[in-house]
Amino acid sequence: MRIFSFFILLIFCYIVPSAQIQKKAADFGIRIGVMSPGKLNAITDVRGVKVGQATLIKADSIRTGVTAILPHEGNLFQQKVPAAVYVGNGFGKLAGITQVKELGNIESPVILTNTLGVSTAMNAVVSYTLSQKGNENVQSVNAVVGETNDGYLNDIRGRHVTETDVLNAIMKASPGIVAEGNVGAGTGTVCFGFKGGIGTASRVLPKKLGGYTVGVLVQTNFGGVLFIDGVPVGEELRKYYLRQELDEKTDGSCMIVVATDAPLDSRSLERLAKRAFMGLAKTGGIASNGSGDYVIAFSTDSSLRVPFNAADILQQNVLSNDAVSPLFMAAIEATEEAIVNSLLSAETMKGKNGRTVEALPKEKLKEILKKYSRLSN
Repeated sequence: MRIFSFFILLIFCYIVPSAQIQKKAADFGIRIGVMSPGKLNAITDVRGVKVGQATLIKADSIRTGVTAILPHEGNLFQQKVPAAVYVGNGFGKLAGITQVKELGNIESPVILTNTLGVSTAMNAVVSYTLSQKGNENVQSVNAVVGETNDGYLNDIRGRHVTETDVLNAIMKASPGIVAEGNVGAGTGTVCFGFKGGIGTASRVLPKKLGGYTVGVLVQTNFGGVLFIDGVPVGEELRKYYLRQELDEKTDGSCMIVVATDAPLDSRSLERLAKRAFMGLAKTGGIASNGSGDYVIAFSTDSSLRVPFNAADILQQNVLSNDAVSPLFMAAIEATEEAIVNSLLSAETMKGKNGRTVEALPKEKLKEILKKYSRLSN
C-alpha cells in the first residue's frame, strides 16, 4: 500500500503541473520574426533531442525543479556531440563549462535547476553516466549543469532537489511537446517582475538554405524592460528596471540551450550561441551585474559525434561560414520567442514567506499589442 501511495505522489508531483494548458505567442496572435517555426515550435523539433522535467511544488515554500535536455537518445559519453558555451554575464554556476570550451563537446545530459541544486544535479548525472551500459570503465564525467536562483519564491536553502528528482527528469526525457511556464527548473523563477519559467521555440530554414532546424529552450529568471515583438510592454505596464516599485529587482539569470541539426563544429556553435544572446536582448534583458546569463549550443548531426575512443584523425564536414548566417537569424528569433513563451505560459504563483508573483496580465497585453498594431488576429 505504501509503494502504491508513493507512486501516486510521484504522479502528482511530476505529471500534473506539466499537464496545464499553456499558451504560446502564436496563440495570442503574436508573430515574432519572419522565419517559420517547426511543427511543435519547441527545441524537440530538432530530431533526437529529448526533454524531461521534474516539478517540485510542495507545502507553501517549495517551488523548484529540474529540466533535463538530452542531445540524443544514445550513450552521450560514448558518442559526444559538438558543443559550445557563450557567457553573456558570468554571475552564475555553470558546471562543466571549462571542458566544453576546451574540447568543444558535451558528454552528458544538460541539466537546469536552482543555484543550490547544482552539486546534487552533478552527482546525479555522474551516477546516470556510470550506470549506462558501455561505461563500466569510465572514471571521469563532465556533468553540464546550469542554474538560476529561484530563492524569491522557493525555500532554496532547504535544498529540496534530490538526485532522484534529477534522475527522474533524465529518465522521463522524451521527444514531442515540451511543458512550459511553471514547470521543471522554471517552477519558481521570476522574469521582468512577472512569473517566468521554462519556454521553448524553434525555427526551420527553407530547403534551399539546407532545411535545418534550430530549437531553443530557456529558463527565465532575469530583469530589464520587457519588449514583445518590439512593443515596450514593460513601459506600458509601468513595470521595469529602475522604476521605484515594491520588490523591483533585476538581478537573476537566464539559461539558454540551443540545439540544431545543422553540421556545425564548436567554433560555429559558439558563434550561434552569441546570436541567441541577441534574442535575449530583443526582449529587453540587460544582463545586470548579478545575472548569470549563459548559452549552451550543440549540434545533433550524427556525422559529427565524437566517439569516446576516437581515432587520431577525425574527418568531419561542416557548414561554411557564409552558410551559417541563416542559422544566426533562426537562433535570434527562436530565443526571443522562447522567452516570451515562458512568460505567456507561466501562471501566478504564491511561494516562500507568502510572496506572490503575478503572471503577465494577458488581457492588458492584448490591449497594448493592439495599440501598436502587432496582433495578427
